[in-house]
This record gives sequence, structure tokens and C-alpha cells, in this order.
Amino acid sequence: MYDRLKGFRDFYPEEMAARRAVADALEETARQYGFREIGTPALEAVDLYTDKSGEEIVEELYAFEDKGGRHVAMTPELTPTVARMVVAKGQELQKPIKWMSTRPFWRYEQVQQGRFREFYQTNVDVFGSSEPTADAEILAYAADALTTLGLESADFEFRVSHRDILGGLLRAFDADVTVRAAIRAVDKSEKIDPAQYYDLLHEAGLSYDQAEQFDELLATEDLDELTDFAGTDAVADAVGNLQNVLDAAADFGVREYCSVSLETARGLDYYTGTVFECFDTQGEVSRAVFGGGRYDDLIESYGGQPTPAVGVAPGHATLSLLLQRAGVWPEEALSTDYYVLSVGDTRGTAARVARDLRDRGHVVETDLAGRSFGAQMSYANGVNAETVVIVGERDLENGEVTIKEMASGDQTTAPVDEFPGDRDRPTYDDFV
Repeated sequence: MYDRLKGFRDFYPEEMAARRAVADALEETARQYGFREIGTPALEAVDLYTDKSGEEIVEELYAFEDKGGRHVAMTPELTPTVARMVVAKGQELQKPIKWMSTRPFWRYEQVQQGRFREFYQTNVDVFGSSEPTADAEILAYAADALTTLGLESADFEFRVSHRDILGGLLRAFDADVTVRAAIRAVDKSEKIDPAQYYDLLHEAGLSYDQAEQFDELLATEDLDELTDFAGTDAVADAVGNLQNVLDAAADFGVREYCSVSLETARGLDYYTGTVFECFDTQGEVSRAVFGGGRYDDLIESYGGQPTPAVGVAPGHATLSLLLQRAGVWPEEALSTDYYVLSVGDTRGTAARVARDLRDRGHVVETDLAGRSFGAQMSYANGVNAETVVIVGERDLENGEVTIKEMASGDQTTAPVDEFPGDRDRPTYDDFV
């Protein structure tokens, strides 16, 4: 017996059916907004991450030297990869670029609720638009995807913030503040107690009195108060941009899901403007379900032309926790439209019936193990077959097949030459 590695998971067919339904909903909603699917590699050069985040990031990666002596890492996130892809094509790409993909990622980190070392995300990004409508469309996509999955406004909220507001407020204090470190402290604020939070802000350059004042500013519901405190055009512009995004979200019909929460910061350094995180309103999912935001400087930092960008990445592990909590996780069950049961020397006819049903787009199974009638019926029940088509020697002598509706147990016969005939989805009801 071999044990599965810590932080990695197996998905058996029943659970995988539910996971596929969720992924399909996320992707289909993105397609409705015009996002186009891309494919990306599992390995990237380590430099793609260390050049932006420092050598210490390697401790969080599955990084190694390959057989060609190259230092590579299994991709821990998609954003640097898509930035590289945009730079590679440059002006060839029609803007705005709207891309989406679903794939696994890998990070060597502590395993906890909703966080694994191998995890899946659906990434949805817009490149080439700095308009508030681009931010709002990302919010609208995320809200539509969640409601398509069965969630309601009482189940989740988007906590929306703006990195430039946070940075502007921090710079307004009479202190030598390391803005990056202070924003990282804000990102951790809901995960630690207030004393630890103030300690981190103090380490970033604020006095304890200033840390408390900063914390109070973030809690205000009056954004004009922030503009008055900072007294700078940068904060005024950021407040105006945030309001414009929320106004556009209202036009998109998703303002009800959004609340202003300046304590939301997003920990990654490449975020530049609007940021948001999705939370379970009941608090049973103890961390953000997923997040997103604007990263206008990243493409240029990788050598491309200045290209504004905004995106979101629903993580499937945490999303599954929210869907389960709300009671809308898809049923974990196998689904089979038809089981074609063969009895005696009838394989040719049974194969023709199965082929004709598959040609109509149905999920069809047949016997692959030479089992008895009873064993085949048991198997058909086990795979949740909706209809069993019995192709037996006696039936064929009469020019018939038997159609059995598994839910009710009712059955009838149908002319073999007319099954399935011109019917798209023939059932018991068509022949009684």
C-alpha cells in the first residue's frame, strides 16, 4: 500500500462529477462574457517568480533543477504566466484581451481548511482596459457564476477595496512607512488579534497611536473622510475610481453583492487598484473563498508595453466549502442515460443500439465482462442508468428489444428496427 502525499487529493468518480459540474458552470459563465480559453504550462522558470518576489519565494514553491540544468518551478499561480504570454505576443493581440482557464497549481505550504498543496482555480482576466467597467465586469462574472451554481445574495459578499487608498493614507502619516509591509499587515488583520496587527503596523513604520488611527480610518463608512485626511489628489482619485467601479457594478446588476471594506488588501505585491475578496456571509468558511483585483503594472514589469489588467481566480477547494455550506453542492452521483444489456448471442445488435444512442449524444454503457442478466442489472443500477435497453435472444426472435425505466421498474417492448429510430431520446413512455 502506498499513501497519498500530504496536501494532494484523489477524486473518485462521484465527487469528480460534482467538481466537473462546478468547473463547467464557472467556465460557461465566462464564455458568456466573451472570455476565451487558454492553456498554460505546468512548469516555468524560477526567475519568473524570484525576479518579482525575491529568492525567499522559492521556499513556497515546488522548485528544482531539471535534467538540463534549468531551475524550474511548478506554477503556483497563473498571473505571472499570463503576463509572460501577453508580453510574448505584444501588439499582435486584440485588446481588450479576455482570457480564462481552469487548471491545477502547486504551492509548498501548510495544509489547512480549503488550502492544499495541489489546488485548482478558474482564472478570468481582462488585459488592456483601465476603465471601471472592466473591474465591474469581473465582479459581475464572479457574481453570475456563483448564482448560476445556486448561491443567493444572502450566501456571499464581495468585500471591495482599493490599494491606492491604503497606500495614500499610509503616506499621509508623518512617519517613515514601508507601505508594502503595512499593506501586508492589513491583509493579515482579520487572521490575527489587534495587538499583533498593531505590532506589524509599528514594524512597518507607524507609531502605535498612528496604527490605531489608521485602523479607525479603514473602518469609516464615509469615503470623503479619507480624502480629507490624506489631502492628496492620489487618494481623491482612488476614492473616485472605487466609487466609479461600484456605480458600474450597479449597472451590471451586481451592486447588492458588494460592500466597501478597506480592511481587504490582498497580499500579493502586484495589485495596484481595486481589489476584492469573496466571503461566506455565515462565516462557516473561515477564510476568503477567492479574490481578485487590478494589476496594472505587471505586464510592463515583465518587459511589455504598459497594459492595465484586472482579474479574478475562484479557487475550487474553498468554493466547494461555500457551496456545501449553502446546500447547493452538486449531487455526487454517477449519471448514465442508457445501459444496453446483452443476453445471449446478441452482441452485434446491442453494439448497434449503443452506437446509435451515442450518436445522439447520450451516455451509454454496455457489458464488458460477460456477466449474467442479474449482474448486468445490478451494474446498471449502480451507475444510475435512467433506461435499460435489454437485447435478448428471445426478444430478437420477435424483432423486439425491451425498454425498462429504472426509476419505476416499468418495462415494455419496442421494434428493434425502430429503436432508437428517429427519436433523439427514446424512453419507456414512447412505446407504451
